[in-house]
Amino acid sequence: MAVDKTKTWRKVEERLAAEPSARKRAILANVLAHMKAEAVPDLEGLMTTLAPDPHYHFWGPTGDVGPKGTEAVRSFYTSFANSGAHRLEYDVERLVVDDHCVVLEGVMRIIYPAPTLAAMGRPVDDPDGWYLYEDRMITFWPYDADGLLIGEDSYTVGVGFEKMRALSVDEIPDLV
Repeated sequence: MAVDKTKTWRKVEERLAAEPSARKRAILANVLAHMKAEAVPDLEGLMTTLAPDPHYHFWGPTGDVGPKGTEAVRSFYTSFANSGAHRLEYDVERLVVDDHCVVLEGVMRIIYPAPTLAAMGRPVDDPDGWYLYEDRMITFWPYDADGLLIGEDSYTVGVGFEKMRALSVDEIPDLV
């Protein structure tokens, strides 16, 4: 398989099991619920992990393109769910947590269906194909006093689309 979605939350589960602080366990449990809801995708499950008025910042070569506010974030996740790009893996190499933030660093891999890429203006060789995006990413997950996610601040190197490769059907989870 080109991606293993369980890698996305493996380090979070390991840290959660060993974490002595109740506050840190609470926010790690929220991150875990958020990640698993993204993998399904479960829009309502995602939204319950968020504080009122979340602000996302997706930083890359073109600046910040993240949604701001509850309705914009809901629209983002609705589009995400409809895109077919929920087959992803965040291969987390480093996890840092304090009472107000979780930081994850690793390699993000996303399987995109060709129609989604074409709608984004990305060239595709096979209009029915599947493509693997891969880029280094660091994500900051800030939390409010109630243990809800205020947003996501992610930074990528910005080469994921340029390095994409076509996948065979047997590399795609849920299609095999």
